[in-house]
Amino acid sequence: MLNRIVRDYKVLLRSIPSATVALFVVSVVVMNLLANKELVSLPWLALDCGVSVSWVSFLCMDMICKRFGARASVEVSVLAEGINLAVCALFWLMSLTPGMWGAYYDTGSLEVNAALNATFGGSWYVVVGSMVSMLVSSVVNSLTNEGIGRLLRRDGFAAFATRSYVSTLAGQFVDNLTFAILVSHAFFGWSWAQVIGCSLTGALVELLCEVFLSPVGFRVVRGWEREHVGEEYLRLHGGAGLATEGELAR
Repeated sequence: MLNRIVRDYKVLLRSIPSATVALFVVSVVVMNLLANKELVSLPWLALDCGVSVSWVSFLCMDMICKRFGARASVEVSVLAEGINLAVCALFWLMSLTPGMWGAYYDTGSLEVNAALNATFGGSWYVVVGSMVSMLVSSVVNSLTNEGIGRLLRRDGFAAFATRSYVSTLAGQFVDNLTFAILVSHAFFGWSWAQVIGCSLTGALVELLCEVFLSPVGFRVVRGWEREHVGEEYLRLHGGAGLATEGELAR
């Protein structure tokens, strides 16, 4: 079982263009770091600065899912969360060191240094809540994306947009809802009305961000198909994603 998983990851990481994987991983790491600062705080809408990049990870998932399938999308999500956990652990360890941050020498304030240590060190419940919500939402997003794709007869941008927008809305809502239940409700005292309302409005905001660059994502995926990128992985899993020249011409 373990050998099969390792082999699957080796083939997958050889198949997906490295720039896409790197962008995915960086967006997850940066999203968790930026989540420490609020962007909007209203009774019906609460957003942190992580929203500025969270849509990137979902766009990457939709691109990977379109070409390689839901399984590959979830596998890359697990990899990204593993790397994110390692980065969080490194940040936490470095926050325990006695040295001073650069901002201390600008301000001379120990409080600023302590605040930066707290920011980069993070809170265990925020890290756990973020990881769980991202993993659950990646499964929802990927399975929804692939399921809708199977129902659609055409394979142009309209089809890509339909499966991406619906799956992203569902995935982002689940992501926000899971995090709000595990962290915001349990530790910050949010009411259930705030949990549901902010999860839905936050998902809509994040969806609008993805809509803006979804045409770029579609063109990238079309390029993968024309250039037969990742056929080793597709053949390993039955070749379901292999496209004919006629299909690519439509």
